[in-house]
Amino acid sequence: MKILKANAGSLTNFEVLDFLRSRGAKVDPMGCLGVVAASECKVYEYLLKTPACNQTRESIYEFVKRSEDFRLADADKLNVMNWRPSSAADAYAMIEECGRRFNRNERGETCDEDERVQEFLDMVKEVLPPPPPKAEAEAEAEAEADADADAEAGAEAEAEAMQE
Repeated sequence: MKILKANAGSLTNFEVLDFLRSRGAKVDPMGCLGVVAASECKVYEYLLKTPACNQTRESIYEFVKRSEDFRLADADKLNVMNWRPSSAADAYAMIEECGRRFNRNERGETCDEDERVQEFLDMVKEVLPPPPPKAEAEAEAEAEADADADAEAGAEAEAEAMQE
């Protein structure tokens, strides 16, 4: 991979995952040797376990558009897209000065901070797809790795049989 323009902007996990998919990354690093680096396959495998695996460009654009009412910084938007908060505690941990920002609505009127946080979380749940269930994502990754390992073992057994 070659960096064409340093510091051109931040990428979401979805954009990195989409890029790796387009390059042919797989869960099993042995299955994509020569196409992408083993480290890229590891990143791909990790990102499949994050909310990014279910996101689409449309959901990202919709989130950016609808989050304007909440006066989020670009870094806050990036955190929310990458980690998809599901509780008020998550939102407060991800969004810098969440209470101060959320105590006013888009018209500048003072409002209940907790209601605004819940409104924000409802919007996130509506726009960004849920993250993969942990067991399902891990089982899928394992199945793909096992299939590749079985194919590799079969090839090794065949090579041994030919030597004898």
